[in-house]
Amino acid sequence: MATTTEPTAPGRTLGCLRTADRLCHATGAVLILSGLFHLAVLVVDGGPWDGPVSWRKPVTFGLSFGLTLVAITWVTSYLDVRARLRTPLLVVFAADCVVEVAGITLQAWRRVPSHLDMETGFDTAVSMTLAVGGGVLVAVLSAFALASFRRRPTGPAGMPLALRAGFAILLVALLSGAAMIARGVYLTRTGHQAAAYASTAPLKPLHGVSLHAVLVLPALALLLSRTPWSDRANARILRAATACYALAVAATAVWAVLTYR
Repeated sequence: MATTTEPTAPGRTLGCLRTADRLCHATGAVLILSGLFHLAVLVVDGGPWDGPVSWRKPVTFGLSFGLTLVAITWVTSYLDVRARLRTPLLVVFAADCVVEVAGITLQAWRRVPSHLDMETGFDTAVSMTLAVGGGVLVAVLSAFALASFRRRPTGPAGMPLALRAGFAILLVALLSGAAMIARGVYLTRTGHQAAAYASTAPLKPLHGVSLHAVLVLPALALLLSRTPWSDRANARILRAATACYALAVAATAVWAVLTYR
């Protein structure tokens, strides 16, 4: 009896990839809606915007993680990464985003700090879960950043520059986030809880500004590709935008150094 090979494997791979993309986009949308919902809670319930216990945290983390998940899902489609690697990385990244936002939101409703809180066994478990989740984020995003530099990304003119610059600046966000966690955990473990919460303040602007370059710059490259302007003109605009973004990151880095204690 003659046997036949299975010709539909590439189709199944593509189908899994599209399913993963849809899952990540839907998850990102839910996280964004969560952030907007807690913005409404903040308006109704009131309370401080700053501080370790504030409705600000589920608002900003829900919006930020949601936007980042959608952005990473979109921009990694331009990277030369096999579907068998990209799909599990995206799924892990999406799951980690949910865990991070869920932990932060849970603690906000409990009216206790989400990060660096070692007051009880449960709070310690939540805080350490968020810290480990941060490590997972660093690993996944670093893998995508490395892929953007190993092989030239695809897409319209200017997209390779936008992606590489966006991922390079994103690494600054990851390093500043890791520094906040490491410094805060050290101060907490040595009995300086109040100082641990205060220690994160100087790095927050740097972390926030550098986090979203991977969305802003590729989005600009895509918009420029749809204008009637020449590729050369678009490239000049994109280089100028990249330089301005880098200057903004550098300015927040200088401010962090000058105010860090």
